[in-house]
Amino acid sequence: MGKKWNFIVLLVLIIISLILGEPYEIGELSTQIDTGDTAWMLVASAFVLLMTPGLAFFYGGMVNKKNVISTMLQSFIALGIVSVLWVMVGFSLAFGDSIGGIIGNPMTYFNFKNVTLSPNPNFGSTIPFLLFAFFQLKFAIITPALITGSFAGRIRFRSYILYIVLFILFIYTPLAHMTWHPDGLLRNLGVLDFAGGTVVHMSAGFAALAGAVFLGKRKKITHETTNTAYIILGTALLWFGWFGFNAGSALGVNMDTVISFANTNLASATAMITWVFYDRFSGRKMSALNACIGAIVGLVAITPAAGFVSLSQSIFIGFIAALISNWAIRFKNKTDLDDTLDVFPSHGVGGVVGMILTAVFAKEVGLIYGETTTFTWHMISLVGVSIFTFAGSWILYWIVNKIIPLRVREDQEKRGLDASQHGETYS
Repeated sequence: MGKKWNFIVLLVLIIISLILGEPYEIGELSTQIDTGDTAWMLVASAFVLLMTPGLAFFYGGMVNKKNVISTMLQSFIALGIVSVLWVMVGFSLAFGDSIGGIIGNPMTYFNFKNVTLSPNPNFGSTIPFLLFAFFQLKFAIITPALITGSFAGRIRFRSYILYIVLFILFIYTPLAHMTWHPDGLLRNLGVLDFAGGTVVHMSAGFAALAGAVFLGKRKKITHETTNTAYIILGTALLWFGWFGFNAGSALGVNMDTVISFANTNLASATAMITWVFYDRFSGRKMSALNACIGAIVGLVAITPAAGFVSLSQSIFIGFIAALISNWAIRFKNKTDLDDTLDVFPSHGVGGVVGMILTAVFAKEVGLIYGETTTFTWHMISLVGVSIFTFAGSWILYWIVNKIIPLRVREDQEKRGLDASQHGETYS
């Protein structure tokens, strides 16, 4: 494709937005807005937004010196691409009037039409609907950014931008609709996902697996990290932001907010110490890198269960998730799969563990309470979501590759993506 297509597409989108945009109306339900709930959701939205720059530091510190800027920018650019796409049509596909429980009507909220300052009873009855839409935007932003760790160091930047657009339209929004919309297929089957274990982490994990397989191995595989301080900083920002990610998913200030806040911290803390203690038990050093990976895995695993389980159960979830992801990474390292930053063993496997244990421990409907329906549908959905996200992502990679080759040339990979894709260097 021509070099000018990016700018032309953006210009067309801006013109469409300007023509079709409508002024906001307060509406009749404005008196139902709760100021406390609204204040918390504004803060939670900002917390979740901070996670994407945090992810940029986390990934940027883990790659070699030639790919730091490109890796960080792949996360950061999602803030721009997904924000514009979400307003235009993404939000409507995720939360518009249901079409068969699979996808939303793209015209329901096209260009944020009907996304008013009044509450929508289906999506936060005490906060402005516009705020709910922007809270959900932050989840959509970080999901494709998570995928980038699997193919760091070998993807063409323009191809990645096109992939983001297609992933949001054809993978993320259907999953969000099926899981979180009142008429969504998975939700009506009883599948529980409090804050995105399925929608965010499983989708990103299996898309990352498909990407690593499709792009193939790097010409020279190294495991050197550039800046461990970046990794620790990124982990801190992600942990901080995750309180908005999970506790914000209660959509107000209530008991679910408090319990999910506490569970988030406990699961991450448990996973972190489990990871480093198990490494020591196995004869490895207790490294800062692995402590950070453990903390992230705990956050991933508790995400779908955060508002449904007790404190002791969140500790157990963090413990089990750390062990299983640790084993998954060790197993991956014995194969030919080049998942550069272990996205699938961390987010994909962590999301699967979280989804299963949610069905085991969820209050009143979990397996430990003698109920089998939720667990059964979780297992069926786990298989279905895994196939959908892996196969769907593979198809999208294939389509993008036909339009703009996904992989950089061998000489560009050797120079590093910072120089070959962006004309910049990290020092």
